[in-house]
Amino acid sequence: MTAAPYNYSYIFKYIIIGDMGVGKSCLLHQFTEKKFMADCPHTIGVEFGTRIMEVHGQKVKLQIWDTAGQERFRAVTRSYYRGAAGALMVYDITRRSTYNHLSSWLTDARNLTNPNTVIILIGNKADLEAQRDVTYEEAKQFAEENGLLFLEASAKTGENVEEAFLEAAKRIYQNIQDGSLDLNAAESGVQHKPSAPQGGRLNADNQPAKEGCSC
Repeated sequence: MTAAPYNYSYIFKYIIIGDMGVGKSCLLHQFTEKKFMADCPHTIGVEFGTRIMEVHGQKVKLQIWDTAGQERFRAVTRSYYRGAAGALMVYDITRRSTYNHLSSWLTDARNLTNPNTVIILIGNKADLEAQRDVTYEEAKQFAEENGLLFLEASAKTGENVEEAFLEAAKRIYQNIQDGSLDLNAAESGVQHKPSAPQGGRLNADNQPAKEGCSC
């Protein structure tokens, strides 16, 4: 079977995690559709979105799994952590409880993803500065202490939404280039898609990925 050229070079699998109501689905929608959903329904189980973006001159397809934040769905959503190249861990800057629960989410992420998974902490709802309950400085310190990337963003205005997904992708790509991420490992969360068929190297492992769970 001859495979057609892909219009992207890599697929990166992302997950979005965090408490219910922090705006995970709104961040995904803003990133993939460039629109804000004012009445974002709570996710039941998982939702899925994709977008192709350029990272250091390479076209990369992000496959993004948006997980439910409710405790009753944790057993279901934990299965999607496996094989994630990147994780966006989201809290609401106006609700301290969502920040206080980050340690629990981080423990899940560390235990269930591979050691090279890039985790970026996102303080969402940065447009609600007057209602801020978590300072930028303390969240930044938490991120630094735990080796996380960090940004505050607003799914409503779009501020730093693009940057959040891009910064994680840049770090993943860097890990590929320096060899710390093994593309042959099933848990890497990355698939390499040659831009054109290359002399018989396109085997069963390199066939186009189906739009769906690869776990």
